[in-house]
Amino acid sequence: MRLRFSLFVLLVTLFTGCYYDNEEYLYGGLETTPCDTASVTYGGTVLSILQRECIGCHGASAPGGGVSLHTFEAVVASASSGKLLGTIQHAAGFSPMPKGGNQLPACELQQIEAWINQGSPNN
Repeated sequence: MRLRFSLFVLLVTLFTGCYYDNEEYLYGGLETTPCDTASVTYGGTVLSILQRECIGCHGASAPGGGVSLHTFEAVVASASSGKLLGTIQHAAGFSPMPKGGNQLPACELQQIEAWINQGSPNN
């Protein structure tokens, strides 16, 4: 009887002791590296984010919502009007993008905002 009880306690401890040992669950997916916003350029940073997250729907052929982001000039126009930042930050009054998806990671939002604030440099 004592052996069964000891085995039961051991099994309960093993199954419940490590249940939440997932780093993202415990720490909310906090980024461990600092976000570089000092040297953000279109070609060096912003373009890769847009290609991964936006160009699929907002490319050259039949851009979603009539918003094309397939050229540097088009992106600068959207950034200058405030639409780019408003939509990716899910700000009130803007259609949140990516549509039906989660907001971009905080660092990428900060990088795009820094790029806009720095005058939208190309390289």
